[in-house]
Amino acid sequence: MYRERVTSAPGPVDQPHPAPGAVHTAPADGAAGGTGPDGFAAAGSVPAGSVPAGFGPAGSVPGGFSPGGTGAEGWPATPPGGYPAPEPDRLTRFVLRLYERSPRWAVPLAAVGCVAIGMSYALLSNPTYADPDAAPTCLLKLTTGLDCPGCGGTRALWYVLHGDLPAAARHHFLFVFALPFLAYLFVAWAGSQAFGWRLPELRISSKVIGGFLAAWLAFSVLRNLPWAPFTSLYV
Repeated sequence: MYRERVTSAPGPVDQPHPAPGAVHTAPADGAAGGTGPDGFAAAGSVPAGSVPAGFGPAGSVPGGFSPGGTGAEGWPATPPGGYPAPEPDRLTRFVLRLYERSPRWAVPLAAVGCVAIGMSYALLSNPTYADPDAAPTCLLKLTTGLDCPGCGGTRALWYVLHGDLPAAARHHFLFVFALPFLAYLFVAWAGSQAFGWRLPELRISSKVIGGFLAAWLAFSVLRNLPWAPFTSLYV
């Protein structure tokens, strides 16, 4: 009796993997198992354990989709580059060159100069005896008679520089409260930029900042109410 010899289908170890870029050629129509659309084998036509040509293990690239080449129907395999960055204008280039060539202490020194100018103005102008319409003045207060959120800040700074903290708090309590924190942040930043100091970092969360802004808004509204005891906040 004739006995048919049965051999197992070759697995991925028995046949070599195709070279990168190789194109899988599907069998002709009518072959065993048939083929699906675009030359891919239909379900059940690929023996168990075999790997179609061009679809090797991880790390191999299917044929027609090589890096830098083109994919199916001429589409690029790699995404196109992004939009080119616009060229900076002359003023931006000048500022960047000036920043790169300036010493590291130049920016903190400029900031200290701005703070010194503000303090000098508060000392020389003596805003505690100035008329409400003296220039420069608050446009909101001049036109509506209401205190703006910053009204009283210059007078509070003048009293702080003269060591009179109760009078400074009377004119702008929140400014006096925030002044130590602002001074420390400024000294820490300027020292780090100019001399490389590493002062302890003052961690202020977004919730604290939001609470301070909400308190400032409430203070700006309450100081304009025409009833006691809010009338004592009017400056």
